[in-house]
Amino acid sequence: MAFGRTSLGSSAAGGGRATGAGGQRPLSDINVTPLVDVMLVLLVIFIITAPLMASSIKLDLPQTDAGQPNDTPKFVSVSVDAAGKTFFNDQPVTDEELAARLQKAAADSKDTEVQLRADQTVPYGKLVALMGIANKAGLNRIGFVTEAKAAPETPR
Repeated sequence: MAFGRTSLGSSAAGGGRATGAGGQRPLSDINVTPLVDVMLVLLVIFIITAPLMASSIKLDLPQTDAGQPNDTPKFVSVSVDAAGKTFFNDQPVTDEELAARLQKAAADSKDTEVQLRADQTVPYGKLVALMGIANKAGLNRIGFVTEAKAAPETPR
């Protein structure tokens, strides 16, 4: 004998399906209102507390002349063309003149970088000799300057 319906909406006596004749459909929608309320409260809390967490400590730091961030790195350019001629900052020089100018650059600053530009046909031995001159002058930072390959054109 059935006096009511179960939580699934089926008759107790019939044991039928929830969607059977005369049965109630189960509630299939999720109520998101409480979730939205909680998320909005959290959002307001984070909006209020975020500026308080981002505040920094006020300090009176000491002043110094060392290591200014606006100091540009110093470099000299040594180039070798296809004929084997050497250039220091785009001026032709001999190996002896190059050694003297590199020593002067090293005397100005030990952090001076030598940017070595060489034609791809220059023999390896010539480049090693120039690196040796720079190293002997006291300049140990040597960079090789290259050109990026041109991107291949794509057909349209």
